[in-house]
Amino acid sequence: MFPGRRLVRVLPLLLCLLLAGCATRPAGTAERDVRRAVADWSRSAPGRPAGIPVEDWAYEVTSVRRDGVRALVRAELRYRLAGYDAAPAASARELDLAVDGGSWRIRGDRPAPGALPQLWDQGPVSVVRGERSLVLAGPGAPDPAGIAAEADRAVPAASSAWPGPWAGRVVVLVPGSLDRMAELLGGTADAYRGLGAVTTGRVGAGPAPADRVVVNPQGWAELGESGRRIVLTHEVTHVATRAATTASTPLWLSEGFADWAAYRGGTVTPRQGAPALGRAVRRGEVPGALPPAEAFAFGGDPEAVARAYEGAWLACRLIADRWGEAALTGLYERAGREPLAVALDEALGVDLPELTRAWQQALREELR
Repeated sequence: MFPGRRLVRVLPLLLCLLLAGCATRPAGTAERDVRRAVADWSRSAPGRPAGIPVEDWAYEVTSVRRDGVRALVRAELRYRLAGYDAAPAASARELDLAVDGGSWRIRGDRPAPGALPQLWDQGPVSVVRGERSLVLAGPGAPDPAGIAAEADRAVPAASSAWPGPWAGRVVVLVPGSLDRMAELLGGTADAYRGLGAVTTGRVGAGPAPADRVVVNPQGWAELGESGRRIVLTHEVTHVATRAATTASTPLWLSEGFADWAAYRGGTVTPRQGAPALGRAVRRGEVPGALPPAEAFAFGGDPEAVARAYEGAWLACRLIADRWGEAALTGLYERAGREPLAVALDEALGVDLPELTRAWQQALREELR
Protein backbone atom coordinates (compact mmCIF):
# COMPACT_ATOMS: atom_id res chain seq x y z
CA MET A 1 0.00 0.00 0.00
CA PHE A 2 1.17 3.48 -0.73
CA PRO A 3 2.55 5.00 2.58
CA GLY A 4 0.75 8.28 2.11
CA ARG A 5 -2.67 6.63 2.07
CA ARG A 6 -1.93 4.84 5.36
CA LEU A 7 -1.07 8.20 6.92
CA VAL A 8 -4.32 9.71 5.68
CA ARG A 9 -6.31 6.89 7.34
CA VAL A 10 -4.38 7.07 10.65
CA LEU A 11 -4.73 10.83 11.16
CA PRO A 12 -8.53 10.81 11.81
CA LEU A 13 -8.03 8.02 14.38
CA LEU A 14 -5.29 9.95 16.18
CA LEU A 15 -7.46 13.07 16.13
CA CYS A 16 -10.34 11.18 17.73
CA LEU A 17 -8.08 9.78 20.43
CA LEU A 18 -6.67 13.21 21.22
CA LEU A 19 -10.14 14.75 21.43
CA ALA A 20 -11.34 11.94 23.65
CA GLY A 21 -8.36 12.47 25.90
CA CYS A 22 -9.28 16.11 26.27
CA ALA A 23 -12.91 15.34 27.04
CA THR A 24 -12.24 12.65 29.67
CA ARG A 25 -10.42 13.83 32.83
CA PRO A 26 -7.81 11.48 34.33
CA ALA A 27 -8.98 9.41 37.32
CA GLY A 28 -8.65 11.30 40.59
CA THR A 29 -8.48 14.78 39.03
CA ALA A 30 -11.96 15.77 40.28
CA GLU A 31 -11.09 14.67 43.82
CA ARG A 32 -7.92 16.72 43.72
CA ASP A 33 -10.01 19.70 42.62
CA VAL A 34 -12.36 19.16 45.55
CA ARG A 35 -9.44 19.02 47.98
CA ARG A 36 -7.92 22.14 46.43
CA ALA A 37 -11.25 23.97 46.73
CA VAL A 38 -11.43 23.12 50.44
CA ALA A 39 -7.85 24.28 51.00
CA ASP A 40 -8.46 27.55 49.14
CA TRP A 41 -11.69 28.20 51.00
CA SER A 42 -10.15 27.52 54.42
CA ARG A 43 -7.50 30.16 53.72
CA SER A 44 -10.09 32.76 52.78
CA ALA A 45 -12.14 34.99 55.07
CA PRO A 46 -15.51 33.41 54.08
CA GLY A 47 -14.25 30.12 55.50
CA ARG A 48 -13.81 31.53 59.00
CA PRO A 49 -16.29 32.67 61.67
CA ALA A 50 -16.66 36.45 61.58
CA GLY A 51 -15.15 38.44 64.43
CA ILE A 52 -13.37 35.57 66.17
CA PRO A 53 -9.56 36.00 66.32
CA VAL A 54 -8.48 32.71 64.74
CA GLU A 55 -5.15 31.70 63.24
CA ASP A 56 -3.70 28.54 61.68
CA TRP A 57 -7.21 27.76 60.42
CA ALA A 58 -7.03 24.64 58.22
CA TYR A 59 -9.18 21.69 57.14
CA GLU A 60 -7.44 18.34 56.72
CA VAL A 61 -9.61 16.36 54.31
CA THR A 62 -10.09 12.75 55.40
CA SER A 63 -12.57 11.56 52.77
CA VAL A 64 -14.32 12.73 49.58
CA ARG A 65 -17.54 11.30 48.19
CA ARG A 66 -18.60 12.68 44.78
CA ASP A 67 -21.91 12.39 42.98
CA GLY A 68 -21.68 14.19 39.68
CA VAL A 69 -21.47 17.92 40.32
CA ARG A 70 -21.83 17.54 44.11
CA ALA A 71 -19.43 16.31 46.75
CA LEU A 72 -19.50 15.49 50.46
CA VAL A 73 -16.22 15.97 52.33
CA ARG A 74 -15.23 14.82 55.82
CA ALA A 75 -12.43 16.89 57.32
CA GLU A 76 -10.63 17.70 60.56
CA LEU A 77 -10.68 21.40 61.31
CA ARG A 78 -7.74 22.69 63.32
CA TYR A 79 -7.38 26.25 64.52
CA ARG A 80 -6.01 28.40 67.32
CA LEU A 81 -7.46 31.45 69.00
CA ALA A 82 -4.81 34.11 68.45
CA GLY A 83 -2.95 34.96 71.65
CA TYR A 84 -4.66 32.25 73.69
CA ASP A 85 -4.09 28.75 72.31
CA ALA A 86 -0.58 27.32 72.40
CA ALA A 87 -1.89 24.12 70.82
CA PRO A 88 -4.67 23.82 68.24
CA ALA A 89 -8.27 22.97 68.92
CA ALA A 90 -9.79 20.30 66.68
CA SER A 91 -13.27 19.71 65.28
CA ALA A 92 -14.55 16.98 62.95
CA ARG A 93 -16.51 18.65 60.13
CA GLU A 94 -18.65 17.76 57.13
CA LEU A 95 -18.59 20.01 54.05
CA ASP A 96 -21.01 20.17 51.11
CA LEU A 97 -19.58 21.23 47.74
CA ALA A 98 -21.11 21.83 44.31
CA VAL A 99 -19.78 22.81 40.90
CA ASP A 100 -20.51 26.45 40.13
CA GLY A 101 -19.13 28.13 37.00
CA GLY A 102 -16.83 25.22 36.36
CA SER A 103 -15.28 25.25 39.86
CA TRP A 104 -16.05 23.50 43.13
CA ARG A 105 -17.60 25.77 45.75
CA ILE A 106 -18.33 25.11 49.45
CA ARG A 107 -22.07 25.27 50.13
CA GLY A 108 -22.22 24.05 53.71
CA ASP A 109 -20.00 23.46 56.76
CA ARG A 110 -21.34 21.62 59.81
CA PRO A 111 -20.18 19.25 62.57
CA ALA A 112 -19.58 15.72 61.32
CA PRO A 113 -22.11 13.15 62.57
CA GLY A 114 -21.40 12.46 66.23
CA ALA A 115 -18.99 15.42 66.56
CA LEU A 116 -19.52 18.29 68.98
CA PRO A 117 -20.54 21.64 67.50
CA GLN A 118 -18.52 24.82 67.81
CA LEU A 119 -20.07 27.90 69.40
CA TRP A 120 -20.41 29.59 66.00
CA ASP A 121 -22.53 26.67 64.78
CA GLN A 122 -25.21 28.01 67.13
CA GLY A 123 -25.35 31.44 65.49
CA PRO A 124 -23.44 34.75 65.37
CA VAL A 125 -20.79 35.10 68.09
CA SER A 126 -20.08 38.27 70.06
CA VAL A 127 -16.46 38.82 71.11
CA VAL A 128 -15.34 40.65 74.26
CA ARG A 129 -11.63 41.04 74.96
CA GLY A 130 -10.63 41.48 78.58
CA GLU A 131 -7.16 42.19 79.91
CA ARG A 132 -6.57 38.50 80.61
CA SER A 133 -9.58 36.90 78.98
CA LEU A 134 -11.38 36.35 75.71
CA VAL A 135 -15.14 35.87 75.97
CA LEU A 136 -17.07 34.38 73.04
CA ALA A 137 -20.82 34.68 73.50
CA GLY A 138 -23.53 33.00 71.48
CA PRO A 139 -26.95 34.48 70.62
CA GLY A 140 -28.86 35.39 73.77
CA ALA A 141 -25.86 34.95 76.10
CA PRO A 142 -26.00 37.01 79.31
CA ASP A 143 -23.60 39.90 80.05
CA PRO A 144 -20.40 38.85 78.23
CA ALA A 145 -18.66 42.07 79.31
CA GLY A 146 -19.39 41.33 82.97
CA ILE A 147 -18.13 37.77 82.56
CA ALA A 148 -14.92 39.08 80.97
CA ALA A 149 -14.38 41.39 83.95
CA GLU A 150 -14.94 38.50 86.35
CA ALA A 151 -12.54 36.30 84.39
CA ASP A 152 -9.91 39.07 84.53
CA ARG A 153 -10.15 38.95 88.33
CA ALA A 154 -10.05 35.15 88.43
CA VAL A 155 -6.79 34.84 86.47
CA PRO A 156 -4.51 36.52 89.04
CA ALA A 157 -6.29 34.67 91.86
CA ALA A 158 -5.50 31.36 90.18
CA SER A 159 -1.92 32.45 89.49
CA SER A 160 -1.45 33.38 93.14
CA ALA A 161 -2.57 29.92 94.25
CA TRP A 162 -0.71 27.99 91.56
CA PRO A 163 3.02 28.86 91.24
CA GLY A 164 3.56 26.61 88.23
CA PRO A 165 3.91 28.01 84.71
CA TRP A 166 0.79 28.66 82.67
CA ALA A 167 -0.41 31.16 80.06
CA GLY A 168 -2.09 33.53 82.53
CA ARG A 169 -5.11 34.07 80.29
CA VAL A 170 -8.35 32.25 79.63
CA VAL A 171 -11.01 31.70 76.97
CA VAL A 172 -14.63 31.70 78.15
CA LEU A 173 -17.54 30.44 76.05
CA VAL A 174 -21.02 31.68 76.93
CA PRO A 175 -23.81 29.88 75.05
CA GLY A 176 -27.28 31.37 74.99
CA SER A 177 -29.02 28.70 77.07
CA LEU A 178 -28.51 25.58 79.17
CA ASP A 179 -29.57 23.44 76.22
CA ARG A 180 -26.99 25.15 74.01
CA MET A 181 -24.35 24.51 76.66
CA ALA A 182 -25.26 20.82 76.70
CA GLU A 183 -24.91 20.71 72.90
CA LEU A 184 -21.39 22.14 73.09
CA LEU A 185 -20.35 19.61 75.72
CA GLY A 186 -22.14 16.58 74.30
CA GLY A 187 -24.26 15.95 77.39
CA THR A 188 -27.80 16.48 78.57
CA ALA A 189 -29.12 19.68 80.08
CA ASP A 190 -29.88 17.88 83.36
CA ALA A 191 -26.20 16.94 83.70
CA TYR A 192 -25.20 20.63 83.91
CA ARG A 193 -28.25 22.09 85.60
CA GLY A 194 -27.27 24.01 88.72
CA LEU A 195 -23.62 24.35 87.70
CA GLY A 196 -22.18 27.79 87.12
CA ALA A 197 -19.50 26.71 84.63
CA VAL A 198 -17.30 23.81 83.57
CA THR A 199 -13.87 23.52 81.96
CA THR A 200 -12.97 21.50 78.88
CA GLY A 201 -9.52 20.39 77.72
CA ARG A 202 -7.25 17.38 77.74
CA VAL A 203 -4.87 16.68 80.61
CA GLY A 204 -1.18 15.89 80.53
CA ALA A 205 2.17 17.47 79.89
CA GLY A 206 3.23 19.04 76.61
CA PRO A 207 1.94 22.17 74.90
CA ALA A 208 -0.89 23.82 76.77
CA PRO A 209 -4.15 22.47 75.34
CA ALA A 210 -6.98 24.62 74.05
CA ASP A 211 -8.91 24.86 77.31
CA ARG A 212 -12.30 26.52 77.38
CA VAL A 213 -14.35 27.60 80.37
CA VAL A 214 -18.00 27.13 79.41
CA VAL A 215 -20.53 29.16 81.38
CA ASN A 216 -24.00 27.83 82.11
CA PRO A 217 -26.16 30.94 81.58
CA GLN A 218 -28.96 29.56 83.73
CA GLY A 219 -26.71 28.66 86.66
CA TRP A 220 -24.75 31.90 86.27
CA ALA A 221 -27.92 33.96 86.60
CA GLU A 222 -28.66 32.30 89.94
CA LEU A 223 -25.28 33.21 91.45
CA GLY A 224 -24.47 36.32 93.42
CA GLU A 225 -21.27 38.32 93.06
CA SER A 226 -19.33 36.12 95.49
CA GLY A 227 -20.60 32.93 93.88
CA ARG A 228 -19.58 34.08 90.41
CA ARG A 229 -16.10 34.95 91.65
CA ILE A 230 -15.71 31.54 93.29
CA VAL A 231 -17.02 29.64 90.27
CA LEU A 232 -14.78 31.38 87.73
CA THR A 233 -11.68 31.20 89.95
CA HIS A 234 -12.32 27.47 90.39
CA GLU A 235 -12.57 26.91 86.64
CA VAL A 236 -9.62 29.15 85.78
CA THR A 237 -7.53 27.22 88.32
CA HIS A 238 -8.28 24.06 86.34
CA VAL A 239 -6.87 25.84 83.28
CA ALA A 240 -3.78 26.93 85.24
CA THR A 241 -3.05 23.44 86.58
CA ARG A 242 -3.90 21.58 83.36
CA ALA A 243 -0.33 20.75 82.31
CA ALA A 244 0.36 19.26 85.76
CA THR A 245 -2.89 17.26 85.80
CA THR A 246 -2.90 13.71 84.43
CA ALA A 247 -5.18 10.71 84.53
CA SER A 248 -3.47 9.65 87.77
CA THR A 249 -4.28 12.89 89.61
CA PRO A 250 -7.05 12.04 92.11
CA LEU A 251 -10.23 14.00 91.47
CA TRP A 252 -10.47 14.92 95.14
CA LEU A 253 -7.11 16.65 94.73
CA SER A 254 -7.82 18.44 91.44
CA GLU A 255 -11.33 19.57 92.42
CA GLY A 256 -10.34 20.31 95.99
CA PHE A 257 -7.35 22.37 94.88
CA ALA A 258 -9.52 24.42 92.51
CA ASP A 259 -11.98 25.15 95.33
CA TRP A 260 -9.14 25.92 97.72
CA ALA A 261 -7.80 28.48 95.23
CA ALA A 262 -11.29 29.97 94.84
CA TYR A 263 -11.87 30.34 98.61
CA ARG A 264 -8.26 31.24 99.41
CA GLY A 265 -7.90 34.60 101.10
CA GLY A 266 -11.63 34.91 101.68
CA THR A 267 -13.73 34.80 104.81
CA VAL A 268 -15.84 31.71 104.05
CA THR A 269 -15.74 29.28 106.98
CA PRO A 270 -15.97 25.48 106.63
CA ARG A 271 -19.54 25.52 107.91
CA GLN A 272 -20.50 28.19 105.39
CA GLY A 273 -18.68 26.59 102.46
CA ALA A 274 -19.60 22.96 103.20
CA PRO A 275 -23.30 22.93 104.21
CA ALA A 276 -24.16 19.53 102.74
CA LEU A 277 -21.18 17.78 104.31
CA GLY A 278 -21.82 19.63 107.56
CA ARG A 279 -25.35 18.24 107.74
CA ALA A 280 -24.00 14.72 107.22
CA VAL A 281 -21.29 15.11 109.86
CA ARG A 282 -23.75 16.43 112.39
CA ARG A 283 -25.86 13.34 111.74
CA GLY A 284 -22.82 11.27 112.64
CA GLU A 285 -22.12 10.36 108.98
CA VAL A 286 -18.43 11.19 108.73
CA PRO A 287 -17.11 9.89 105.35
CA GLY A 288 -15.03 6.76 105.59
CA ALA A 289 -12.65 7.83 102.82
CA LEU A 290 -11.71 10.79 100.68
CA PRO A 291 -14.24 11.24 97.84
CA PRO A 292 -13.80 8.72 94.99
CA ALA A 293 -13.82 9.80 91.35
CA GLU A 294 -17.39 8.66 90.71
CA ALA A 295 -18.70 10.94 93.47
CA PHE A 296 -17.99 13.99 91.28
CA ALA A 297 -20.03 12.80 88.29
CA PHE A 298 -22.30 15.39 86.68
CA GLY A 299 -25.97 14.54 86.91
CA GLY A 300 -25.66 12.54 90.12
CA ASP A 301 -27.50 13.12 93.39
CA PRO A 302 -26.92 16.86 94.00
CA GLU A 303 -26.49 16.43 97.74
CA ALA A 304 -23.91 13.66 97.29
CA VAL A 305 -22.03 15.63 94.63
CA ALA A 306 -21.98 18.66 96.93
CA ARG A 307 -20.55 16.56 99.76
CA ALA A 308 -17.79 15.30 97.45
CA TYR A 309 -16.73 18.80 96.38
CA GLU A 310 -16.94 20.14 99.92
CA GLY A 311 -14.93 17.25 101.31
CA ALA A 312 -12.27 17.68 98.62
CA TRP A 313 -12.00 21.39 99.41
CA LEU A 314 -11.61 20.73 103.13
CA ALA A 315 -8.95 18.09 102.46
CA CYS A 316 -6.85 20.58 100.47
CA ARG A 317 -7.55 23.28 103.03
CA LEU A 318 -6.28 20.97 105.77
CA ILE A 319 -3.09 20.20 103.81
CA ALA A 320 -2.40 23.88 103.18
CA ASP A 321 -3.04 24.80 106.83
CA ARG A 322 -1.10 21.94 108.42
CA TRP A 323 1.73 21.28 105.96
CA GLY A 324 1.82 24.59 104.10
CA GLU A 325 0.71 25.88 100.71
CA ALA A 326 4.00 24.83 99.10
CA ALA A 327 3.39 21.29 100.31
CA LEU A 328 -0.09 21.31 98.74
CA THR A 329 1.16 22.50 95.36
CA GLY A 330 4.07 20.06 95.61
CA LEU A 331 1.63 17.21 96.26
CA TYR A 332 -0.39 18.27 93.22
CA GLU A 333 2.66 18.29 90.96
CA ARG A 334 3.87 14.90 92.21
CA ALA A 335 0.46 13.23 92.11
CA GLY A 336 0.30 13.85 88.36
CA ARG A 337 3.46 11.87 87.69
CA GLU A 338 3.86 9.47 90.64
CA PRO A 339 1.64 7.02 92.53
CA LEU A 340 -0.36 8.82 95.20
CA ALA A 341 1.35 6.91 98.02
CA VAL A 342 4.75 8.11 96.82
CA ALA A 343 3.51 11.67 96.30
CA LEU A 344 2.02 11.83 99.80
CA ASP A 345 5.20 10.53 101.39
CA GLU A 346 7.44 12.94 99.50
CA ALA A 347 5.23 16.03 99.85
CA LEU A 348 3.69 15.53 103.30
CA GLY A 349 5.52 12.66 104.95
CA VAL A 350 2.28 10.73 105.56
CA ASP A 351 0.40 7.88 103.94
CA LEU A 352 -3.21 7.89 102.75
CA PRO A 353 -4.70 6.38 105.94
CA GLU A 354 -2.93 9.04 108.05
CA LEU A 355 -4.20 11.85 105.81
CA THR A 356 -7.71 10.40 105.87
CA ARG A 357 -7.77 10.24 109.67
CA ALA A 358 -6.53 13.83 109.95
CA TRP A 359 -9.21 14.93 107.46
CA GLN A 360 -11.97 13.08 109.33
CA GLN A 361 -10.91 14.67 112.59
CA ALA A 362 -10.90 18.11 110.97
CA LEU A 363 -14.44 17.51 109.68
CA ARG A 364 -15.65 16.63 113.18
CA GLU A 365 -14.05 19.74 114.67
CA GLU A 366 -14.95 22.26 111.97
CA LEU A 367 -18.42 21.11 110.95
CA ARG A 368 -19.96 20.13 114.25
